[in-house]
Amino acid sequence: MARRLPSHRRGCTPEDHPRIGRREILQIGGLSLLGAGLGDLARLEASQQRGGGALNGPAKNVVFIFQSGGPSQHETFDPKPEASERVRGEYGTIQSSNPDLTVCEYLPRLAKRANMYSIVRSMYHPADRQFRNEHAASMYMVNTGMNYLPPGETTGTIGLQKARNLEWPSIGSMVAYAVPPLPGMGLPPVIQVPRTRINTGEFYVAGTAPGMLGPKFAHWRVNLAPQCRAPDPAGSCPNCFSHDEPDDPDRRPGKLPNSWYDNSSCRNPDFTLPDLGNGTEIAIERIEHRGRLLAQLDAMRRDLDSHRVVENYDAYQKQALMMILSQRGKNNPFDLTQESAAMRDQYGREEWGQSFLVARRLIEAGVRMVQVNLRGWDTHQNAFRDLKGKLLPSLDHCLSGFLDDMHERGLLSETLIVMCGEMGRTPMISPIAVGGKNAAGDLFTDGRHHWGDVFPCFFAGAGIVPGRVIGKTDPQGGQPISDGHTPSDMAATVFAQLGVDSEAEFHDTEGRPFRIFQGHPISSLT
Repeated sequence: MARRLPSHRRGCTPEDHPRIGRREILQIGGLSLLGAGLGDLARLEASQQRGGGALNGPAKNVVFIFQSGGPSQHETFDPKPEASERVRGEYGTIQSSNPDLTVCEYLPRLAKRANMYSIVRSMYHPADRQFRNEHAASMYMVNTGMNYLPPGETTGTIGLQKARNLEWPSIGSMVAYAVPPLPGMGLPPVIQVPRTRINTGEFYVAGTAPGMLGPKFAHWRVNLAPQCRAPDPAGSCPNCFSHDEPDDPDRRPGKLPNSWYDNSSCRNPDFTLPDLGNGTEIAIERIEHRGRLLAQLDAMRRDLDSHRVVENYDAYQKQALMMILSQRGKNNPFDLTQESAAMRDQYGREEWGQSFLVARRLIEAGVRMVQVNLRGWDTHQNAFRDLKGKLLPSLDHCLSGFLDDMHERGLLSETLIVMCGEMGRTPMISPIAVGGKNAAGDLFTDGRHHWGDVFPCFFAGAGIVPGRVIGKTDPQGGQPISDGHTPSDMAATVFAQLGVDSEAEFHDTEGRPFRIFQGHPISSLT
């Protein structure tokens, strides 16, 4: 998907990540954020609306790993080594520890752990081609578990943050509605890390809004990762990159005179304190600029008042924020200084690894669902350079470390882990435009392009039988030929593993009833 790159090519500077002292943080506690008082947590919990679904499934919580951009099925879990060169691509394969699963050669750690998870190779979008092959529309369908867009929406509008009368709730918002929070829980039930936006600009992950459930059941969107100045950024900082990067060593990112952009101050993957979240996007750095913060809060309060946002929801979000900002130590799930150096190395000292580590700490704290966004899988160009050099090694290391730790702590048996992108990639490799040039001035190289006809999905943990490979695709990896499943089926699987009744309904903000299950659980997984 073409994006306008920023006119500058600067790297991050220390001013982008100021350190906030405890005194300043506590002073913010005196503000009446969003027009809501702190309130008493017990009173808030007593008055909180709940869907009433009983938690009687094998899963107590969910980690949803979203690979934004759409990873290639060929270069991950459904390689086609017997196909022609233009189909199979440049990579070899590995026979995993599961005799039924062959994976890309650049996923060696996950190959060794293949008996810890199952793969559905035959996910697909039944929507029309103009929707199933475009990012925002496909993101909406995967993140909501719906197989079509709301009436009147296009892929160009669905990624914008605005009120919609018939926007289906995200899977996370449905979990927040249908599954009661733990008693005394001081955090929102669904939290999204480490970045609230996909790449740059105003484009959010479509489908992650609460939709018809209303703002009370929104994800808490938390910015943890340092600001990344890579043009059209991808990957896991400090392993971040741009697919446009030139191969010329003299033009590589850094401080050299001919460098394409200066990334030398953007090499620290340490997370900052979270922002105010809830899609309202006040980064924590702005707390130092009290005047600007107050002005933006006033504007936010007026906007929220005009939409009649539920007061208790604001108080709930604020309670969580103040708890996190005002304390360090084991009670703060975002404080990774509590983890040993060995544990942080196991997860990987990069954005994705630290995101998984935060996810584990949030699950331990009682959060029902954590969504981890992994950016950069839109491999139209320089695909084989960037997948083997950046994306696949990061995923292999970080996800393997996460699986091992969750298993060793006994959390995997009660945590459902799901990972997929919004689509797959074309069976045939080709340049996105023959003879065309990218933003760095280099000729477009081979890659794979948008393909919603088939994509893989990874399942592990609570109630999932590991070591299964479900569904087959044709010899080119372009279509499912058996056991096809849709985003609605994926969502139904999540709800079923949590113990949500298959006949359960939710009521929108106007009181109208809707069925929670829009598809069928993937029975082969359990």
